[in-house]
Amino acid sequence: MRLKNFFKILLAVTFTITSANALKQDEIKEQMKKKIDDVLVVLQKKDLNKNEKAQEIIKIIDEVFDYELMSRIALGKETWDTLSSQKQKEFTKIFETKLKNSYTEKLELYNDQKVKILDLKPYNKTRLQLESELVGKEGVYQINYNFYNKSKDSEQWLIYDVDLVGVSIIQTYRQQFAGLLKEKTFDEMLTLLENSNTKWV
Repeated sequence: MRLKNFFKILLAVTFTITSANALKQDEIKEQMKKKIDDVLVVLQKKDLNKNEKAQEIIKIIDEVFDYELMSRIALGKETWDTLSSQKQKEFTKIFETKLKNSYTEKLELYNDQKVKILDLKPYNKTRLQLESELVGKEGVYQINYNFYNKSKDSEQWLIYDVDLVGVSIIQTYRQQFAGLLKEKTFDEMLTLLENSNTKWV
């Protein structure tokens, strides 16, 4: 299996997640390990089809990604700030749906890989990075989950990006969107994003 397929497998595990409840710092490592382990159990089930597996995974992991911030970073501040609140919400909803659909389609690539949680470390002064590894027959690949604290008054840690072997998923989307916006209007790009036949990350 190619490295590209390893990325797709990890993203199938990672992005079948909706934003909801945040984590406390001392919960991150344990809770992420449990969630990933539970997802891997679902992926190993032979009696479920792809769509059933995707639904089960979403039920398991429904808490830790901030899709609004991910959307804002992926689109870029300059473009984001020009949009109305309605357009921002529309883009966030479509981007979240695209992420989930894109990678739940790749669930059949799973082939008994394991995800090993390593350590939680300070990152960029005010943020945290959870280091993990994807372990398969073809090797071991570094996966880092980047967290930020959404609240100034309490602990509400959410994921805003994932680094695959040093490559930021959200920054990769940002480069794609920036390239498209040089040639198309925002609404034209949004239509492309909604199109299931358009190839993305």
